[in-house]
Amino acid sequence: MEYDNVDKKIEKIIFKKDFSHFLDKVIDILYKSFDKYSWIGIYIVCGNDLILGPWRGQQATEHTKIPIGKGVCGSAAKSGETETVPYVNKDERYLACFVSTRSEIVVPIKRNGKVIGEIDIDSEIPNAFDEEDVKFLEKLCTKKTFINMVEKKRFNQKKMLKKNVSKS
Repeated sequence: MEYDNVDKKIEKIIFKKDFSHFLDKVIDILYKSFDKYSWIGIYIVCGNDLILGPWRGQQATEHTKIPIGKGVCGSAAKSGETETVPYVNKDERYLACFVSTRSEIVVPIKRNGKVIGEIDIDSEIPNAFDEEDVKFLEKLCTKKTFINMVEKKRFNQKKMLKKNVSKS
C-alpha cells in the first residue's frame, strides 16, 4: 500500500501540472516516504557519462560524473536494465559512495528505447530492494511526464556543457 500512496503523491504533482522543480519534488517524495532509501539521485546521460542531477540524502556523493559502463550506475546505463545489488560489498562494480551503504538499486529512464538517465537509490539495509521496489520504480521511470522532465534536464545539462566549453 505504501507504494500506491507514493504513486498517488507523484500523480498529484503531474495532475496539477506542477512542473517547477518537478524532479526535485519526486526525489523528495521518495526520500521522505521510504525509510529504507538512505540516498536517492537522478543521473542524466550526457555524451558518454552520467551526470548527477537532483539528489537527497545526508551528504553528497563524490561520484557526480560516472562513465557509462563503469560501476553499477554505468552498467545499468549501458545495458538499459535495472540493476539490484543486495550486498554492495560483494559486487566489484560498486563505486563506494558512503561507508553505510549496504544495497543499491539503479533503474534506467528511457525515451524511445534509449537510456537518457536513471534513478540510483542506496540503502543502509542489506538486501533492501525487492520486486515491489523494482516494479514501482520501473513504473515511475515510464511515466511520460517524468521522462519529459528528465529529457528537459538533459537538454539543459548539454546546453550548459557547451557554454562552458566555448568559454574555455
